[in-house]
Amino acid sequence: MALLQLRYLGDPILRKKAKPLEEVSEETLRLIEDMTETMYFNEGVGLAAPQIGVSQRVIVFDNVQAGYRNDPQALINPEIITGEGSMKAEEGCLCIPEVRDVVERKEKVVVKALNKEGQEVRIEAEGLPARILQHEIDHLEGILFIDRLGALKKKLALSRWKKARKELEARDTA
Repeated sequence: MALLQLRYLGDPILRKKAKPLEEVSEETLRLIEDMTETMYFNEGVGLAAPQIGVSQRVIVFDNVQAGYRNDPQALINPEIITGEGSMKAEEGCLCIPEVRDVVERKEKVVVKALNKEGQEVRIEAEGLPARILQHEIDHLEGILFIDRLGALKKKLALSRWKKARKELEARDTA
């Protein structure tokens, strides 16, 4: 397994729609392992392939209901089939460190995808697991959580990111 380099807001790959996979290959399984290691190293609960510079429809996420780091999951070509209800909660993103804000999402979702064995699965999720899935699937569409904020909140978030990015760059070059 290997740690992968995160991409940050401003990288064009984060705004591109990721490409579907035709099959689950050995390369896909290595990608999933590396993404999972990278997600946990960065203390995340989800990671989409574009966040590490790969334009493929692959996400990994922590099954938070089983306890953090106890049950990592992966989905290939995930899509939200249905969603209902509404909930607001704070979100952040590994691609926009140090920036968090309240985002409205569906309370419940049903997601269809392939698992890492290449079998079609349907996942019904509610609450935090539903939020994680929606956030990561948004990444596959080139959508970031700040895009779901109102104009003023988005402007403030971008301002916080600009400051945080300078601090990150200074730390990385030190």
